[in-house]
Amino acid sequence: MGSLLSCCGNKKIEDGANLVAGASTSWRIFTYKELHAATNGFSEDNMLGEGGFGSVYWGNTSDGLQIAVKKLKAMNSKAEMEFAVEVEVLGRVRHKNLLGLRGYCVGTEQRLIVYDYMPNLSLLSHLHGQFAVEVQLDWKRRMKIAIGSAEGLLYLHREVTPHIIHRDVKASNVLLNSDFEPLVADFGFAKLIPEGVSHLTTRVKGTLGYLAPEYAMWGKVSESCDVYSFGILLLEIVTGRKPIEKLPGGVKRTITEWAEPLIIQGRFKDLVDPKLRGSFDENQLKQVINVAALCVQNEPDRRPNMKEVVNMLKGNDPRGKVMQNRIESAKYKEELLALDQTSDNDDDDGTRGGHGDDDGGPEESGYGVFGDMEVHKMQDHRRFGYNMKMAKYV
Repeated sequence: MGSLLSCCGNKKIEDGANLVAGASTSWRIFTYKELHAATNGFSEDNMLGEGGFGSVYWGNTSDGLQIAVKKLKAMNSKAEMEFAVEVEVLGRVRHKNLLGLRGYCVGTEQRLIVYDYMPNLSLLSHLHGQFAVEVQLDWKRRMKIAIGSAEGLLYLHREVTPHIIHRDVKASNVLLNSDFEPLVADFGFAKLIPEGVSHLTTRVKGTLGYLAPEYAMWGKVSESCDVYSFGILLLEIVTGRKPIEKLPGGVKRTITEWAEPLIIQGRFKDLVDPKLRGSFDENQLKQVINVAALCVQNEPDRRPNMKEVVNMLKGNDPRGKVMQNRIESAKYKEELLALDQTSDNDDDDGTRGGHGDDDGGPEESGYGVFGDMEVHKMQDHRRFGYNMKMAKYV
């Protein structure tokens, strides 16, 4: 793969080659003219969404490739650096369960990043958003999404060099292709970890509800933070519940607080998303709940690594078959829960929440791949071949 380090300079950058078995894409440099034509002149009809970073457009290239084009707003030095880092990180990633780089464009005043378009949008849109009532995610698909997402994170943690900690594992960052294969997305928060370093201390970024306690409270980030977030994601996949729920009277409850009494009582069937109408594999259910319980333990050293998680989910590790009788997860402090902005008035996909301030609290960036974008209604759904409805492409 050619170097991306000079992506914002005047040096010629080589196109990226597909170097990983099983990956189906390679990245290349697009011209502004190509992307302008593919998106019908960045027409409002083609707009998938917009956020603080700019806008994302659906496009169709001359060779029939469906793409999502992130067009960034006017660049300042900070945005320029973030663009360079994001392209650098995306360019090195090649795995069937990760949304890597399709290409990019650097013009005099333009910075655009190109991804493959995901027709089934995100896991979040199927669990809590506009696809939830259609129940397209049966038990088999949910397990495929769980295992595939775990394998994508394992690749980031162990196979790419330098290793990558995602830092924002959540349902809206698991995109689904036409076959409902999961692709973990949004490396805007990613942290490259030098060899031999066990953890870094950094300003907290991410979404409250998924954040490991040591990261949320002290900014201590390591691979085990992703493991914790993945454990929350597993519970969300199985139960169909949000990581943080607002109860009557304004009280907020995490998914682990809700699930723990049911696990203690052995009421595993009551954990399953009611939309599945009892159609699930009970042995797999117990196994997944057990893996989730291991992932969300309070002490980072007691959590499994992602390789162990993958093996347990596939039934190849006996740890996954020894039931935990409780979830030993720490509660967020009240001051952290107060930062969560989720409310009953939020859009039904629950993407808002976790916004912080300059004091280092959890925050949700608008700079991610498809993060927190207000999606516009397509005026001609038939032209694109998909019913976009009023959605959030996150």
